[in-house]
Amino acid sequence: MPTKLGPRSLPRALRRARCPTTTPTPTRRSIATAAAVEHTVPEPYPPDAVLPPVPSAKADRKRAVRDTKPFSDFLTDTFHRQHDYLRISVTERCNLRCLYCMPEEGIQLSPNKDVLTTAEIYYLSALFVNQGVNKIRLTGGEPTVRKDIVPLMQQIGSLRRNGLKELALTTNGISLHRKLDQMVEAGLTGVNISLDTLDPFQFQLLTRRQGFEAVMKSINRVQEMNKLGAGVKLKINCVAMRGLNDHQILPFVEMTRDQDVEVRFIEYMPFGGNKWSQNKMLPYAEMLDMIREKYPTVARMRDAKNDTSKTWHVPGFKGRVGFITSMTHNFCGSCNRLRITSDGNLKVCLHGNTEVSLRDLLRQDQGGEPMDEAAFEAIRQVELDRRKHSSDLRLDGEEGWLTKERQLLDVIGAAVKRKEEKHAGMGELENMTNRPMILIGG
Repeated sequence: MPTKLGPRSLPRALRRARCPTTTPTPTRRSIATAAAVEHTVPEPYPPDAVLPPVPSAKADRKRAVRDTKPFSDFLTDTFHRQHDYLRISVTERCNLRCLYCMPEEGIQLSPNKDVLTTAEIYYLSALFVNQGVNKIRLTGGEPTVRKDIVPLMQQIGSLRRNGLKELALTTNGISLHRKLDQMVEAGLTGVNISLDTLDPFQFQLLTRRQGFEAVMKSINRVQEMNKLGAGVKLKINCVAMRGLNDHQILPFVEMTRDQDVEVRFIEYMPFGGNKWSQNKMLPYAEMLDMIREKYPTVARMRDAKNDTSKTWHVPGFKGRVGFITSMTHNFCGSCNRLRITSDGNLKVCLHGNTEVSLRDLLRQDQGGEPMDEAAFEAIRQVELDRRKHSSDLRLDGEEGWLTKERQLLDVIGAAVKRKEEKHAGMGELENMTNRPMILIGG
């Protein structure tokens, strides 16, 4: 396995402003370049318009360099979609009980031994990055409740040397503010915070827990760090539900007046146990009409390639609003995302119910037992010893666990090739069997 690299360093002003609970790390790295910002256009566009990204000389050069190296066939499906974005759920546990995510009766947690270890997550991350993945997002459950989340992010952050450009986190924000400094040092470039209301009382109704002030503290902390040079892309995710929080749409838009944040309204989607109904689902066009009534000058922005969100901007406002329209205007044609669940299953589509276990294949030579760093090293050494007496070629240009890599990539490639052109429609999804959202990771 590749050796671990130290965390990245923060700007001097940011280090001085760190939370007092943060423990400094001795090694330093330069800050990773944040993703390019979106470009605005003055004229409005219809809600279903598909707009190309604004070209630039720098972007053209990057594209030319990228295109000189063929993208991995293992991560390319039969519709020529190249999957360079991997979402990894690191836990099934959560400290909230959101209505659209957690079934009312709760969930049956997997035994600890069935959940991927840090060594396994890092190994799979490295494997995918070596095949062309340049963005990894850690999800849950709630990823910050995983005890070793910071060391895990430090290990994944070291993959910048292999081509990883973005390391992001989706969180409910309850405890983010306590770990954010260390996460930024580890390489965090983006954070999506789930928040479905700006009303503290309603927050408790929607999440079945308290914690609104903690979430706002995390949002404020990200913004404070960005003012000092952290460069963390901040988005707030709001699942819009008719009759529950639709009255919060305009307050969220108003939030973008003075704050450099993107609020994204997500169409309510059906998952196991969340009691979805079409009557509760608030469509994109209706939300946009609500916003236009108060902010008639709101205009469509140009979206970057593979964006899941349709982004809009009120002239004069610092922030932006976006819409994730999985139910009414799917974006399957440009899908570049793969998902690994916390128990090690690969899902090639959020709304698909087909999964394949990478965990079982990883542990095949370990009698099904979880793999730690020592176990990986032992099996790798066996592989290296075997190769000394054979003519096997190296897979990725450096010594590695060739046989297992090939097996995993064959399974991954076959799953990607089976990916459908688009997910099922609204009526079909309602009747399909799928995991609860908390067990998928979104």
